[in-house]
Amino acid sequence: MAVKQGWQGRVYEDFEVGDVYPHPLGRTVTQNDNIMFTLMTLNPNPIHFDAHYSAQTEWGKPLVDSTFTLALVTGLSVSDVSQNAVNLGWDEVRLPAPVFEGDTIYAQSEVLEKRESKSRPHQGIVKLKTIGYNQDGVVVIEFKRTILVYKQGHAPLMHRPEPKT
Repeated sequence: MAVKQGWQGRVYEDFEVGDVYPHPLGRTVTQNDNIMFTLMTLNPNPIHFDAHYSAQTEWGKPLVDSTFTLALVTGLSVSDVSQNAVNLGWDEVRLPAPVFEGDTIYAQSEVLEKRESKSRPHQGIVKLKTIGYNQDGVVVIEFKRTILVYKQGHAPLMHRPEPKT
């Protein structure tokens, strides 16, 4: 039996301007996600956790906390774009449509720019545009993200212990 290495994520040299990565996983947002995230971040806006209040708004039901949407869509992209990187920032975050409990969110990212780091020769800087969209294809979030990504041969090794048999 051959043991095959799992996906280790992209490094700087793997990125090409214009490449689009449709991220493979989707995630259904639950009521628990929305309430828990709202409580964890101390967001007291009842639009996220009070069904009676929300019923009186133009949406008629609770909206998912937009910072949860940002975190979720960023997370959906990690295995493709930032597993070997750290975030330097998010720019131009837009929320063109609401997310509701029960929506399934998908994402894709496009490489906009890349350059070598001036201060860190073993890393490069990549700028991406990521969109998140729901099960109907409606874009619910879009943002630009800049990451500092390791070059080939410089990423920390992901080591896991061998099972004892």
